[in-house]
Amino acid sequence: MEVSDTKLRRLRRERAWSVRELSERAGVSTETIYSLEHGRREWAWPRTVRKLAEALEVEPKELLKGGEG
Repeated sequence: MEVSDTKLRRLRRERAWSVRELSERAGVSTETIYSLEHGRREWAWPRTVRKLAEALEVEPKELLKGGEG
């Protein structure tokens, strides 16, 4: 699934969370989040997208390129 770096970063910052805090809340590595937010990696497993979305309290599609949000 193609994750939007700007959407992920915006949602995290709106909550005033650090990368580490989102990592802990979602159960996803800090390296994965950093790589997605900085465009080093555009693709993530569906399970990873779901974990991030649950932690951020949004629908998974809101994290995707071309998705809502």
